[in-house]
Amino acid sequence: MPKSIPSPAFTMIELIFVIVILGILTTVAIPKLVAIRDDAVVSAYAQQIMAGASEISAYATSKVKTENNLSQMSNSVSTLEKRGDLAIDVNNKKGVIKVGDIADCITIQVVSDTNEENLSISFADPNNDYLCEQLQNIIPQEKYPMRLRGKYVIR
Repeated sequence: MPKSIPSPAFTMIELIFVIVILGILTTVAIPKLVAIRDDAVVSAYAQQIMAGASEISAYATSKVKTENNLSQMSNSVSTLEKRGDLAIDVNNKKGVIKVGDIADCITIQVVSDTNEENLSISFADPNNDYLCEQLQNIIPQEKYPMRLRGKYVIR
């Protein structure tokens, strides 16, 4: 009798093991990929906010004044506003940034008194919102309020 040649196919057990291993790898990899995406979103927000603060500071220094609309002093703030992530309040020289589920996660405001203008960035309670909380951790709070004009600003 001729010898039978084993077929090159996988057995059912081998296929089940491969499927189980792929399932385990997927359950580990997908949360990591989501976290990387969230970190990228937070970094993009932080970059826009910090660039906006620098642009407002440079505008105030070069023009020796500030505008009521923050987007007139900063392209980064204007970009956030156009995307719908920032609401401008021209009466109070401020912009309120929505991040995640928090409508007022970060507020950028030019605060004026009789002799000085300062740029302040304030933070709302992140209320367990991951994106807002991470963004607040990235922005250096010790830099604010930042003096824009006044007796302590040297030109």
